[in-house]
Amino acid sequence: MTDRDLTTPDPLLSERHVVLAQVMLPADANPSGDVHGGTLMKLADTAGGIAAVRHAKRRVVTAIADSMTFEHPVKVGDLVLIDARVSWVGRTSLEVEVSIFTEKVVTGERRRTSLAYFVFVALGDDGRPHELPPLDLRTQAERDRFARAEERRRFRLAQRGDQSS
Repeated sequence: MTDRDLTTPDPLLSERHVVLAQVMLPADANPSGDVHGGTLMKLADTAGGIAAVRHAKRRVVTAIADSMTFEHPVKVGDLVLIDARVSWVGRTSLEVEVSIFTEKVVTGERRRTSLAYFVFVALGDDGRPHELPPLDLRTQAERDRFARAEERRRFRLAQRGDQSS
């Protein structure tokens, strides 16, 4: 990940992208100094929710936390960068891809430590699912991300036995 990956000069992109940063402290970890997976999951859900709200322009709720990987341990003292991007939008639900990176602040060394996908449902004022604006796919990378998200959606629906849509 480069510094450019963490800046968002494009106003359209900023409507569906968020980066949160937090230093991991002893309260976030076990006695060995490894950060709890649940701590990272909560941060990922928070960042994903913010990206979803930015796109939906309304309240959303988490419907699915899907396929979170833990590729490398996160330690106390690491700076955690949570990068969340809207990857797919349906009629009332949307998927957000969340990558978690750790940074050794002194050296600047970064590496991806986790990857997760969250599905959120937009809610109207009545608390019922509300229609979403479509996702404007402007680059080939965005179109590829959307296609991969469509595959994940088909898989999730098949797992539930729901072949609709």
